Amino acid sequence: MPRSLWGWGLTERRPALDTVAARALPLFGALTPEEPVPDEVALAALQAPRVPVPADLAGFASAAAHERASHARGKAYPDRVRGFQGDHGSAPDLVARPRDEAELLRVLAACEAHKLAAIPFGGGSSVVGGVEPRLGPGHNGAVSIDLAALDRVLEIDDVSRSARIQGGVFGPALEQQLGAQGYSLRHFPQSFEFSTLGGWIATRAGGHYATLHTHIDDLVQSVRMLTPRGLWQSARLPASGAGPDPNRLVCGSEGVLGVITEAWMRIVPRPVYRASASVHFADFDAAVAATREVAQSGLHPANCRLLDAREAMITGVAADNVLLLGFESADHPLGPWLERALAIAIGHGGSCPRGPRLRDDRDKARAPGDDAAESWRKTFLDGPYLQDGLLCLGIIADTFETACTWTAFPELFRAVTAAMNDTLQRVCGGGVVSCRFTHVYPDGPAPYFTFLGRARRGAELEQWAELKQAAGDALSAAGGTITHHHAVGRTHRPWYDRERPEPFAQALRAAKRTLDPAAILNPGVLID
Repeated sequence: MPRSLWGWGLTERRPALDTVAARALPLFGALTPEEPVPDEVALAALQAPRVPVPADLAGFASAAAHERASHARGKAYPDRVRGFQGDHGSAPDLVARPRDEAELLRVLAACEAHKLAAIPFGGGSSVVGGVEPRLGPGHNGAVSIDLAALDRVLEIDDVSRSARIQGGVFGPALEQQLGAQGYSLRHFPQSFEFSTLGGWIATRAGGHYATLHTHIDDLVQSVRMLTPRGLWQSARLPASGAGPDPNRLVCGSEGVLGVITEAWMRIVPRPVYRASASVHFADFDAAVAATREVAQSGLHPANCRLLDAREAMITGVAADNVLLLGFESADHPLGPWLERALAIAIGHGGSCPRGPRLRDDRDKARAPGDDAAESWRKTFLDGPYLQDGLLCLGIIADTFETACTWTAFPELFRAVTAAMNDTLQRVCGGGVVSCRFTHVYPDGPAPYFTFLGRARRGAELEQWAELKQAAGDALSAAGGTITHHHAVGRTHRPWYDRERPEPFAQALRAAKRTLDPAAILNPGVLID
């Protein structure tokens, strides 16, 4: 099934607007839907390419309107608003789909020769302006480089539990191929269905584990990347103390240094044993204290996600603050781990009315999973589709996230919530702000905020920009990072530029000049 040109994923999976309107009714009253500009109308208005397909790329590059429009941007709220309005003016001039590294090198060479911006494109799920084709100084056009043809697990090392995987493989295909051998990467970001391994590495994506191995960085053993000045291949090792880690320069490089074609990744046997529970709290501060103690206990739960009462209500999980706990293992039952985590949480005033759930996936008659956890998981995966529906109904719905120390969290939560409520009142006449922890560490949480407000038709982008500015400024002032796992792109550049040390920025620019001297790769992302 084809993906929507403007919305999150498959059009068929978007919830009915009357269902979305019913969920929004208690917060915003009756809402009047609008329909997006039809694809055929939007495509007919697309401007012609500025450059022809170079002869060297004729066999695997296209200037077709639908191909170009589908690579015009990511899936942030403003991206979807523009697509909803039929504006695909940011489309690249060409879309190249190299089938191997030799063809990818031809793309990079052609971009240098013809002065074309080269935009690495994974699944197009960026929410920070990371894949939108924009031209740098002197560029004549833009080429979106789609690696979807590089989609295989090439090799599995059973002894070392690692796999050599091509960068263009999408999440479901990756898990299917690993699963056939009894393995899993265990990396499931919200964009899992519409994002790729190369994209995860390039953006330092956050995945399934709420503690311990939270980012894709933790799963990378070595990376193979093609740059305009040759091959970048790091050594395949479990660990090394030999100077700065070359993998760390690739992780989070967001396509400005090269194109990731392969990586050796650490894999694990698929989990068999599972244990889960939901702990409810009347007091949010007590729930935070419980979550902190669990994070510092060394238990390392796979799921340790705290939802404040507003977030729990919006997602339909609960009517109060709720901590979702989960443990997984391919080796042993997990009752004692969950029992200890529950004791910690209950010691802070929590209650677990449904009790713990223990599962063995080999048992066909196994008990179902925890109701709240399963409800949250479904809402989590369906969230981007719900955002599409809210957009049609005239509601600005978006998220932002951060990480901070436990010491800094109380003031950050207060300041960010106040700033967003004030801005929503001024910009939208009111709205809703909620928070959850997506990941937790011994030294701090990763708070994830959702905000909703009424849009003024035709002014959505200006409203969103004010709200985003308020969020970024509040996070920065309160000592949080501008992003824990959403990447930098162009959207977060103003705050990222202030967050990183200036000598590091200079070193990154020097790496850019060395690997991409013509500055063709992803202009404006991370650095100028």
